Amino acid sequence: MESKDLQYFKETLDGLLNDILKKSEETIEDMTESGVSYADPSDRATAESDRAFTLRLRDRERKLIKKIQKAVDRIEDGEFGICQECGDDISIPRLKARPMTTLCINCKSKQEEDEAVRGD
Repeated sequence: MESKDLQYFKETLDGLLNDILKKSEETIEDMTESGVSYADPSDRATAESDRAFTLRLRDRERKLIKKIQKAVDRIEDGEFGICQECGDDISIPRLKARPMTTLCINCKSKQEEDEAVRGD
């Protein structure tokens, strides 16, 4: 892969990471500042449901942060864009769609088929 492509993906991954961290900070601020008391139990339940949903999203993003950091490490190690299953190059369009991916489209499709058969 050319150095300009690697630079593009490094910037893309850094941007994703910064967006996630910014959202996390905003969530923390919102939850610490909102000392709202709801008189109506339905309003309180809705607020709690919204808070739980937001926390689930942030937990998923926390896991994504690890994947992004590993992708940046692969760029630095010269292993970015190489399928960890078969060793072939991962296509640029696939990397643009999911820059933290570790599998080429063929290996990912096979993995998903295997999971469907096992019922995962």
